[in-house]
Amino acid sequence: MPQGQPEVVPNDGLTTRQRRNRAILAVHTGAGKGKSTAAFGLALRGWNQGWDIGVFQFVKSAKWKVGEESVLTRLGELHEQTGEGGPVEWHKMGSGWSWTRSSQGEDTEEQHAADAREGWAEIKRRLADERHDLYVLDEFNYPLKWGWIDIDDVVDTLANRPGKQHVVITGRPAHDKLIEAADLVTEMTKIKHPMDAGQKGQRGIEW
Repeated sequence: MPQGQPEVVPNDGLTTRQRRNRAILAVHTGAGKGKSTAAFGLALRGWNQGWDIGVFQFVKSAKWKVGEESVLTRLGELHEQTGEGGPVEWHKMGSGWSWTRSSQGEDTEEQHAADAREGWAEIKRRLADERHDLYVLDEFNYPLKWGWIDIDDVVDTLANRPGKQHVVITGRPAHDKLIEAADLVTEMTKIKHPMDAGQKGQRGIEW
């Protein structure tokens, strides 16, 4: 595969190899479709490299299921059975984080906010322990937008994470401070969408 050449080489004292291997903070935002899809595609690529993958979905409903969850979970099982690829963990806020007690069916805004904060607290612990090689924080921009999680804490934690831990965050709209801190920001822009013509989501395309 052809390798891109940077337009500018910074005077940061790093070798080309050191600069190339720095951990990346990526943000997928914008009104267009494909933010999470691209992040999960990155997770598949990382799994193929033997990376430890941690997916954290900040969704309100446990009923929200995506096809990538089944695929990546199965790939995690394949790794356990054969050693191929890397380990995979998938956690979903709407079903109660797997490291905490169940929300006992509560469905209030306060409970959602508390669940989001607990999820972020766990991610911080894992970053400190260098638990995963790639973290997918799916729809994480929403709890930041709603003020459920402190943006300054997030930016500081991610900027100072140890080791080589890649992080990709999805959702719209991304906070300005997060965009400033990120190494890679992609904005999905909607040009056309089937819903514009009254067509609802369908299997294999939306989930």
